Amino acid sequence: MNTENAAKLKHIGAGIIRYGLVIILLWIGFLKFTPYEAEGIKPLVMNSPFLSWGYSITSVEGFSKLIGVIEIVLGILIAIKRISPKASATGSIGAIIMAVITLTFLISTPAAAIWQMDYGFPYLSPMPGQFIIKDLLLLGAAVYTAGDSLLVAKQV
Repeated sequence: MNTENAAKLKHIGAGIIRYGLVIILLWIGFLKFTPYEAEGIKPLVMNSPFLSWGYSITSVEGFSKLIGVIEIVLGILIAIKRISPKASATGSIGAIIMAVITLTFLISTPAAAIWQMDYGFPYLSPMPGQFIIKDLLLLGAAVYTAGDSLLVAKQV
């Protein structure tokens, strides 16, 4: 493969990383407005040292909606790189924080929920274990988009 084709693949991959992250944040953010998703994240949030406070100030559905708004705003910010690279970098940094907090669920959620019963480590349960581990890739995407946006912002 020649250098030009490799550069095209890299450019396409960068777009997939950025806008794949945007789609995931928007989609999951909008799902946070449903009772299904609010109840689905409840065991994760209530065991989190970073998020459990949310249920003391609002309902399960109310806090889920707040998280949803944050995810939607982050997705929109990441998407507007061409309009405002600085705002996009801010959204990416927010997504980094979000992914790190989500990954802490692997530690803060009771082990019976994270690891496959009767197998233990390293066998992740389908939910929430496998659901959470994907945030490692989202973290990498957010770090990449933050760096990319900050480089563009310095050129503007």
